[in-house]
Amino acid sequence: MDKKTKECIQMLRDLVSDVQGAPFPGENFEPELYSIWYEHAQKAAVACFEYLDENFPKEKSELDKSINKLFD
Repeated sequence: MDKKTKECIQMLRDLVSDVQGAPFPGENFEPELYSIWYEHAQKAAVACFEYLDENFPKEKSELDKSINKLFD
């Protein structure tokens, strides 16, 4: 496995971990805690998308084509 793929896998694992750590909306739900979590998860998601766009442009192009076919 090459370096780019290893880095991508690690970033995706980190993102999934962030999403799994979402605060549960219950009796003691704290909006501030949710806000902090959301901001953190958004940063991880943006970093993943930017990394994928930068390092796997061919795959992005193929994905864009597939998505566009859904709307044709």
